[in-house]
Amino acid sequence: MSAHDATGLKRPALVIFDCDGVLVDSEPLSLGTLTAALNRIGVAIEVETVRTRFAGTSMTSIMEHIANDYPAVRVPEDFVEAVKVETLGVFDRELRAMAGVAAAVQTLDIPTCVASSSDPVRLRHSLTLTGLLPLFDGRLYSSAMVRRGKPFPDLFLYAAAEMGAVPESCLVIEDSVPGVRAARAAGMRVLGFTGGGHWGHDRNGKDLAEAGADQIFGNYGQLDALLGGLPAQV
Repeated sequence: MSAHDATGLKRPALVIFDCDGVLVDSEPLSLGTLTAALNRIGVAIEVETVRTRFAGTSMTSIMEHIANDYPAVRVPEDFVEAVKVETLGVFDRELRAMAGVAAAVQTLDIPTCVASSSDPVRLRHSLTLTGLLPLFDGRLYSSAMVRRGKPFPDLFLYAAAEMGAVPESCLVIEDSVPGVRAARAAGMRVLGFTGGGHWGHDRNGKDLAEAGADQIFGNYGQLDALLGGLPAQV
């Protein structure tokens, strides 16, 4: 397909995928693991609250919020590392790629990359386990590479610069409110994805739309048509 579809609407020059909840159905696994670990150290919180507050954010940001909101809780020094190890173990047993994502990426005629709040080890491990790494190898960008994670725009701006694309020509695919806000702050168009297991409560993606997503979708069979029908960034 050309850079414009039949309606004259401009396709992006770069598609930036989030990873967790977009490429791999990891959020139910990681949020469940984090919730259980927080409960064990005395943080009385439910998985739905963890999803609402922390989906799409880095562990650094999560632990800052925990320290502020639960000052009486003593967080063990090895807590973050232990959660990471436990999460990877769950991934080894249960992680799956999103249905249809590999075929959708393979058929795109647009450059792609990944920009994720996950640390580099988890990011690469997730894509390796699900067989998606060859589709993005050498084009993986983690929040560990920038000073501020989502909802700040730093990671998306960094990924675009590394890929040689101007922000207004980029399209981000995100499943979290912080991710959508980060994309909008970077001056990029954004599609909200609700096909992951953690979006079972709202397949219409009301929160994502309110955060600024241009359109919402939940099936990768829709992706190419959506890319051709997006208006240019203003």
